[in-house]
Amino acid sequence: MNLEGKVAVVTGSTSGIGLGMAVHFAKLGAQVVINGLGDEQTINTAIDQASFGGKTAHYNGADMRDADAISSMIEEVEAKFGSVDILVNNAGIQHVSRVENFPADRWNDVIAINLSSAFHAIKAALPGMQKRNYGRIINIASVHGQVASVEKSAYVAAKHGIIGLTKVVALENAEQHITCNAICPGWVRTPLVEAQIEALAEKEGLDTEAAAKQLLASKEPSLRFATPEQLAETAAFLCSDAASNMTGVNLTLDGGWTAQ
Repeated sequence: MNLEGKVAVVTGSTSGIGLGMAVHFAKLGAQVVINGLGDEQTINTAIDQASFGGKTAHYNGADMRDADAISSMIEEVEAKFGSVDILVNNAGIQHVSRVENFPADRWNDVIAINLSSAFHAIKAALPGMQKRNYGRIINIASVHGQVASVEKSAYVAAKHGIIGLTKVVALENAEQHITCNAICPGWVRTPLVEAQIEALAEKEGLDTEAAAKQLLASKEPSLRFATPEQLAETAAFLCSDAASNMTGVNLTLDGGWTAQ
């Protein structure tokens, strides 16, 4: 497929799933805008990786907890490149704790970054998409948008919310050439999951690879991590003509997790 002439904004894209998507979109010809945390070297590396075909990836450091910053990011991209054709809401954080011990500030941050930021970005991007009668909105949810795990109340609540938001946006724009879909990965070996692997290794006295296998065995029958590249190809499919009448759906890449 070809994304030449399209402008793609990917939040949380200085590493992990988001960076994989930004790179893949750039290889398909899109002008990519990346966003996320990191020091200067991390950001510059991400920009270099997502720059192809004479197009230099653009970076915007909007804080995903700040509605005004998110709106300003979309405005900046539209002013600089003329449109936002593809919006991937990928930014996410995690905190693990039982509900009675869950810090209120961590709850607020997880909900703000994992759920509210997607709402604010979609709200800002939709008027331009509606005016042009074209848009592809892809929300990175999770199997935790469909099932729960202990000690992940904020993350599970946010990801369930993302799936609901996806369906509403899809219905409200169904008559236009604007689709809104969700991708629901199981375990993906990103920095977010790597931190969980390291915590499990320390808790159980395991080496890192043994802890990774134990993590997979607890949930994912395939015993394989999904890769950022696989998720990126799934996102690209959602931007293709073949998926132009697919909206409001959840594509699940979980190695059988939710089939159990």
